[in-house]
Amino acid sequence: MRNTRTHTRRAALAATAVTAALVLAACGNDSSGQEGQSTSSASSASSSATAHNEQDMAFAQGMIPHHQQALEMAKLATDRASSAKVKDLASRIEKAQDPEIQTMNGWLKSWGQDMSSSMPGMDHSTDSGMPGMMGSNDMDHLEKMSGTDFDTMFLTMMTDHHKGAVAMATTEKNKGKYAPATSMADGIITAQTAEITEMNKLLGKN
Repeated sequence: MRNTRTHTRRAALAATAVTAALVLAACGNDSSGQEGQSTSSASSASSSATAHNEQDMAFAQGMIPHHQQALEMAKLATDRASSAKVKDLASRIEKAQDPEIQTMNGWLKSWGQDMSSSMPGMDHSTDSGMPGMMGSNDMDHLEKMSGTDFDTMFLTMMTDHHKGAVAMATTEKNKGKYAPATSMADGIITAQTAEITEMNKLLGKN
């Protein structure tokens, strides 16, 4: 009788152990599957956040020289402008756009793209295909001016220049894929649209 009970108890314990093992194995598989899915999802999200397209590259390669020309114009205002408001505007343009140039150069480098088109000293031609870019004659003319005449020409040229930047940024915002680039584009639209309004007021326009 005792032997029978012993065998029954052993069988029950064995069955319990097998059941527990199966449950643990199942839990392990579920956990592993969830971890795999989480890793895959994180990888996908990371890839999506860093992905870029042709528009993003065109935006950086075009906006860098566009910004560089704005900086050239702004630097001329330091000793040529007569209006303190014009000098203040020029200073703000420098502070905003120089860091953006550095950021965009970083993007191009990380994407393995040629940055030669964004280097200083390029020919500022109206044939560049970028809206708002001034021709060499316009830049030479501005450099020779001073006082109120400089103020008027500077504001007129920079207004057109800003309108071109806003147009380029709008294209990036609508067609770009790289989140930091579309975010910068949005910032350019907001900031430079406000500065266009400011410059029109300084020019006496409504």
